[in-house]
Amino acid sequence: MQFSISTPTAAEFAALYLETGWGQWPLATFERALAGSWVVCVARDDDNRLVGLGRLIGDGALHAFVTEMIVSESARGAGIGAEIVRRLVEEAHRRGVRDVQLFAARGRAAFYERNGFARRPDDAPGMEWAGESRGTAVP
Repeated sequence: MQFSISTPTAAEFAALYLETGWGQWPLATFERALAGSWVVCVARDDDNRLVGLGRLIGDGALHAFVTEMIVSESARGAGIGAEIVRRLVEEAHRRGVRDVQLFAARGRAAFYERNGFARRPDDAPGMEWAGESRGTAVP
């Protein structure tokens, strides 16, 4: 498995969305989504096929939000999602952003808790990074 902080093509992103049941949108929508991403981490199998993707959107200074965390059905259970999340948080920290948050999909909060996130109080919904910082802050 190959992981990288890199942007896939819009067609690859659209195919992963469709394959995993996340929906179908015009290709231009995926192009705009990728263009508006702050950090993208991908996982590719040995045939260079996109099997996982996570995106951060953020302001580059104070906050970053995990906006997607998708792993192909055929690749689930191999730790790909955990590695993508780890790399996204590490990259945000490397770029100087410590506040990484997300809204977990229904039934997925336990995955994020196992990977360093904690639920926020009921009056402040979502989840936030609560693990150790592994990256180096950029002044």
